[in-house]
Amino acid sequence: MEFQYKTLKRTLFERYGCRVGKICIDGGFTCPNRDGKCGVGGCIFCGERGSGEHITEGSPIRSQVERFLSSPAAGRYSLYIAYFQNFTNTYAPPEVLRSRFGEALIDERIRVLDIGTRPDCIDEERADVLADFKTERLSVWCELGLQTSNDATAALINRGYKSERFTDAVKILRERGIDVVVHMIIGLPNETERDVDATVDFINAHDVSGVKIHSLYVMRGTALEKMYAEGRYTPMTMEYYVSAASRAISRLRPDITLHRVTGDCPRGLLVAPEWITRKSEVISRINMTVEKMRRETL
Repeated sequence: MEFQYKTLKRTLFERYGCRVGKICIDGGFTCPNRDGKCGVGGCIFCGERGSGEHITEGSPIRSQVERFLSSPAAGRYSLYIAYFQNFTNTYAPPEVLRSRFGEALIDERIRVLDIGTRPDCIDEERADVLADFKTERLSVWCELGLQTSNDATAALINRGYKSERFTDAVKILRERGIDVVVHMIIGLPNETERDVDATVDFINAHDVSGVKIHSLYVMRGTALEKMYAEGRYTPMTMEYYVSAASRAISRLRPDITLHRVTGDCPRGLLVAPEWITRKSEVISRINMTVEKMRRETL
C-alpha cells in the first residue's frame, strides 16, 4: 500500500528520475546549547554523539564522503545528498562553514547540500554562505530543529530558544531560495495530541517544504534517561505514537514532503521504549491509519 502523503523518496524520484541516497556527515561542529552560549548539556534527549547514527565521528569530511561513495550501499543510488547531520552545522564563522561544506562536494553526483542546524544559529551572514552554494545542479536545504511550538515544553527540554526564532530563520532562508525542512518530536514530556496539533499548525503557517516527524525515545547518557529512571517521564506507547503521528500527517499542508515518520536511536544506546526498534511495523501501522483517515473523509 502506498503512503497517501508526499514521501521524500517519491518527491526525489519525481524530480531526478532515479534513486537518491543520503551521505550522513559529521562536520565537526558543536552546539550553543552544549558549550554554554545558550545552555549547558544540550536538549534533554540529545546524547554525546548528537543525532548522528550512520556517521564516522572525527574523520575528515572528504574521507567520510569518499568512504560512502566507495561502499556497496552507494551502488543502490544514482545521485546523492550530502547531509551535515550531527549537532549544529551553522555554529561557526562563515569562513569555516564555507570550507567544511565545500569539502563534501567532491562528486558531481551530489545534487543536494543538506544542512542540519538550529534556528538561533541562522542569520543573514550564515544564510548567505548557504545561498552561495546554490547552482543549477546543486540545491541547498536547511533542516531546523523546532521539535515543538510550545515554548513551555521548549524550556522543559532545554531547547534554548523561543519559537519566534524559528519564524525569523525561515524568513531569512526563504528570502535566499533555500528550502527548509522542519524537525518535530512526538512524545515530549507533558505534551498531548493537542500540543502536537498546535505544532503542526505552526509549521503549516511557515514557508517550509519538508517535515521530519520523530518519536521521542530515552537514550543512554541523556538528561531524559535520568528523568525516566526517577519516574518523571513515561515513554509513550506505540498506539499513542501511531495515532498522534497519523493525525499530524493528516493536518500537514499537502504540498509539504514528509521526510520521515519515526526516530532511530543510535545502536546500543536505547533505554526505552523497545517498540521504536520495530520501525517497519510502526510505519506500516501509520500507513494503514492514514489510509483509513483518508477514506473516512471521502
